[in-house]
Amino acid sequence: MNYKLLLQYDGTDFHGWQIQEGRRTVQGELTRALSLIDGRAVNVHGSGRTDAGVHAEGQVASVEIEREITVAKLRAAINGNIGKDVRVLAVETAPGDFHARYSAVGKTYVYRIVNGPVISPFWWRYAHHEGRALDLERMREGAELFRGRHDWTAFSAAQSDVEDRVRTVTDVEIRERADERAQGTLIEIRVSAEGFLRYMVRAMAGSLMALGRDELDPDAISEALETLDRPLAAVTAPACGLTLLHVRYE
Repeated sequence: MNYKLLLQYDGTDFHGWQIQEGRRTVQGELTRALSLIDGRAVNVHGSGRTDAGVHAEGQVASVEIEREITVAKLRAAINGNIGKDVRVLAVETAPGDFHARYSAVGKTYVYRIVNGPVISPFWWRYAHHEGRALDLERMREGAELFRGRHDWTAFSAAQSDVEDRVRTVTDVEIRERADERAQGTLIEIRVSAEGFLRYMVRAMAGSLMALGRDELDPDAISEALETLDRPLAAVTAPACGLTLLHVRYE
């Protein structure tokens, strides 16, 4: 039977999603637990790879197991055999051809920034701290330039095993709100696309923050998308602020 799993995890203590020998990963934890449950080696597929320190509120995985078990018992069995910093929220049966990665048609990430002199201890694992003032109008002006179909070479990892770096970004939204827990301002950069490259959202977030600090001009983003060379001021934002929010399927 093929199963679809909805996951959440705190990525702080994981070396990312993908299995790596000798390192703790989300895929590794799930594979170990499900292999124990099914009594054989199983393959767990994720909707995509999140890097070390990146979190997920809506990661999706798929797995085929032979054991006859209800979805409720399978969820309980998985959660009973994995760390508390990763949880399976829901399990449902899926068509035989469902694949968490190849069936996905879009994803949404959010990059969170606590903007103020101090970051709450309740946020430091899940948001980037920016003590300098950010001009949101400049950031929103720059965000509009990211919409559409582009070659994202300038805004992704230099070392990558992908041949095609063209992706379509369907939406970039910057939200601001007063956060009671932070006792200050929380800024969210939400990016939706058909697919993402490694470090892509973090590079976008770093560029938008540079715009907000008036260290970068919007024209520099347009130029980078054309020349494929990222401006020096547009550093990649830290992993802690990034969360996979939602994976979309037809």
